[in-house]
Amino acid sequence: MALEDAKTQIDHAFTREDPRGPSFELTFAGATSFLRRRYTKDLTGVDIAVTGVPFDQAVTNRPGTRLGPRAIREASTLQAPDAPYGWPFDVLSERVIVDYGDVAFDYANIPAFPDTLTTHIRGILHAGAASVVLGGDHYISFPILKAYAEMYGPVSLIQVDAHTDTWPDDDMARVDHGTMFYKAVKSGIVDAATSVQIGIRTTNEDTLGVNIIDAPTFHRIGPEAAAERAREIVGDRPVYLSFDIDGLDPAFAPGTGTPVWGGLSSAQAAALLRALAGINIRGGDVVEVSPPFDTSGATAIAGAHVATEICQLLGWRMRENG
Repeated sequence: MALEDAKTQIDHAFTREDPRGPSFELTFAGATSFLRRRYTKDLTGVDIAVTGVPFDQAVTNRPGTRLGPRAIREASTLQAPDAPYGWPFDVLSERVIVDYGDVAFDYANIPAFPDTLTTHIRGILHAGAASVVLGGDHYISFPILKAYAEMYGPVSLIQVDAHTDTWPDDDMARVDHGTMFYKAVKSGIVDAATSVQIGIRTTNEDTLGVNIIDAPTFHRIGPEAAAERAREIVGDRPVYLSFDIDGLDPAFAPGTGTPVWGGLSSAQAAALLRALAGINIRGGDVVEVSPPFDTSGATAIAGAHVATEICQLLGWRMRENG
């Protein structure tokens, strides 16, 4: 039916009636919502709300991640006709996923941004949905985690990244994409002992007790073993998964602000995420996609796949636990 459906499907972001199932809309046409899900602010009956945070005022090197959500949505149209590969179920057909649009904020009032974002995510969680966030620079995870900690208490963090982002910074008002997990641990919203950072390949002597599977170790033991270690660390605690696209090697994701060689391949990332199935994940984000530094679009494609895999992980947890 795909070819027949393609003749009539257009602008599914606004016209689709059934929130479940694939979309056979022409990949090169129409409104580019995430995976052709319906744009809506009504979260009644919604399982997963995908939302964009086009914020990059916290970067320490190259900017451009404010354009990440738009690029990831566009890249995701390539995936919309098919069930995610390698999984025994299709979250797009089983669960109600919507595109909640972007957070609204005053770009010139940076001090007000963190609370604005926390309020935005709080609204999604209070409606009974999980959030999957398209960034944006990595600072956005801190205000997001505040909303998750309000609901679940201190959460366990699984972070894929080239950097620990735990450099010291005791000024909670500073907006910096290299210190937000220091603040998250110090403020008690992330439990360091049951958190893990994967793919690290920059020096930071004090990791605040967060468990580290650095990039050389990851390459030595492989994605499945790394996932098993992560599962042992987080146990059955509520998990937030944050995927910085610079966790991938620049060969696979050149469009990012602070690229570091020696990272994960896209195939390794896919294997890692799928091997995490069964963790008690409650939400996640993919951040630091900077389209201006990748004319091929490969980085946004990787970001779209990561976001889809996070949806699959949430769907797995919902299947098992409701």
